Amino acid sequence: MYPQDAFEVVGGKPLSGSIVPQGAKNEALQVICAALLTTEEVWLHNVPLILDVLHLLDVLRGMGVKVAVEENGTVALQADQIDPSYFHSIRFQEDAKKIRGSVMLIGPMLARFGRAYLPKPGGDKIGRRRLDTHFQGLEHLGARLQYDARQEQYFVEARKLTGTYILMDEISVTGTANIVMGAVLAEGTTQIYNAACEPYVQQLCRMLTNMGAKISGIGSNLLTIEGVGQLSGTQHRILPDMIEVGSFIGLAAMTGSDITITNAGVAHLGLIPRVFGKLGIQIEYNGDDIHIPAQDSYEIQSFIDGSVMTIYDAPWPGFSPDLMSIILVVATQAKGSLLVHQKMFESRLFFVDKLIDMGARIILCDPHRATVIGLGQQHPLKGIAMSSPDIRAGVALLIAALSAEGKSIIKNINQIDRGYQQIDTRLKALGADIKRL
Repeated sequence: MYPQDAFEVVGGKPLSGSIVPQGAKNEALQVICAALLTTEEVWLHNVPLILDVLHLLDVLRGMGVKVAVEENGTVALQADQIDPSYFHSIRFQEDAKKIRGSVMLIGPMLARFGRAYLPKPGGDKIGRRRLDTHFQGLEHLGARLQYDARQEQYFVEARKLTGTYILMDEISVTGTANIVMGAVLAEGTTQIYNAACEPYVQQLCRMLTNMGAKISGIGSNLLTIEGVGQLSGTQHRILPDMIEVGSFIGLAAMTGSDITITNAGVAHLGLIPRVFGKLGIQIEYNGDDIHIPAQDSYEIQSFIDGSVMTIYDAPWPGFSPDLMSIILVVATQAKGSLLVHQKMFESRLFFVDKLIDMGARIILCDPHRATVIGLGQQHPLKGIAMSSPDIRAGVALLIAALSAEGKSIIKNINQIDRGYQQIDTRLKALGADIKRL
């Protein structure tokens, strides 16, 4: 789909116009896997047709799921004829390794068929991302786990899943999703405490409820699930991607642009607008649209006692770790200083060397913390050649390049395409000078 390898960006130009966020990537990966829980047809709307989603749909096709994709982002799925031999094939090994989202196949496969296979999944190289929470939760439901360390393959099976009380050892979004999908068809009642309550998980639970599941406590960290015998088909609409919304807020500030984000899903953004407001970015609301007016400068706030502002990530309703890269980049062109504390992933700040090469003043304190000394827009970044290390850092570097003076080359853009649909085309519509090489 994306044969080209790099973006060429000429920065320093203000943008203007309206942009619509795509459907939420993280929600899409969960609800696509949930379609395996029924033999009936499931219709998903506002699906982002990004590389990670397309890879997951390829995995489902290999399993025997009927998949129909429309250009408008509507996807129809029907898992009435699953081919068990696919899981022993080289194709499955290769396809499932491409994306981390494949881990969410385990819960529904175990619930419906009593067994599931999975090679160690891929995804962003942002530090250790253990799967213990997923498997421990499913073991509490009655599953047995085998791990082949040599082949890096997981196998779980269960003659019957039985509801129980589960206290999760970490607030894992995908772990919660997997356990919920396993529990909806389990016998008896399951309680999941310390569950993730991100909008993605809430949406998954609402979709499953519409399919006939019995779930209470949606939106809290205590979910109660009464197992049912079977689920039916449904229609479900995916929320706007709040990470894209945050990215566009940062883009507008960095480039001094007047941008309106339409259909932004304002009710589901949590702290995101407030945190960007701490950087001095003006945000206006008109119904479900967000308007970012052009600003000549923006200034980082300090705490009440005058100490340096710290922004850190935390499980929902805290600030999303997926936006920490954007916050760091936006701070480079603000007035004032900021401490960025990325708690959840130890390698997510390792792209700052590229920003330093562009002229940013950043001190990487350790793998989790960086101090940014904002230069203000009187000292813009300069264009350089660089490479995208992961989805979120890639977009952060793209935003930096759009604000920089001169030309930048960003390689390895398949990382960006994994999470952002036709981002170059949509930015061109705002006036960006960007092209694929």
